[in-house]
Amino acid sequence: MTLKTSLIFGCAALMLLTTGCERAKEELGLTRHTPDEFAVMKRAPLEIPSDMTDLPKPRPGAQRPQEVAAKSQAQQVVLGTNASGSDQKSGAEQSLLTKAGAAQASPKIRSVVDRESAENSKDHRPVVKRLLNIGSDEPAATVVDPAAEAERIQSNKKAGKPVTAGETPTQDE
Repeated sequence: MTLKTSLIFGCAALMLLTTGCERAKEELGLTRHTPDEFAVMKRAPLEIPSDMTDLPKPRPGAQRPQEVAAKSQAQQVVLGTNASGSDQKSGAEQSLLTKAGAAQASPKIRSVVDRESAENSKDHRPVVKRLLNIGSDEPAATVVDPAAEAERIQSNKKAGKPVTAGETPTQDE
């Protein structure tokens, strides 16, 4: 009876230990291996030439002639240009650029932006306050000199005035 129970406990302990080990999971086939979605590329469709006698000899490792390079494909997706690099604008795009005044854009816009950003870098307010033009860069409170404040309180007591905290002294005091 003790041999049977110790065998059962031993197997249970072994199963618990192996489920926590990544290598054991891989060896037992318990982990999933999914493909990297960024490494997968579309392949160009196969083309059947009209004349089967003039086929080029295949070269192992050579790039397929109808295949577009990954860099050109990414450029086409991001920038909207074709693989050769020429930029063909549609009629609607041309109309929009004309109405927006793209032809009259200043060639010195970079210097204007740099100057404006240098002017705005001196403003340390939060972005929301700068955009809405609220608040100021001045501190909300002033620092109180403790010796002068104690003297002001004592002079108010002698004069019979009520002593209140945070009161700023007037010119006649």
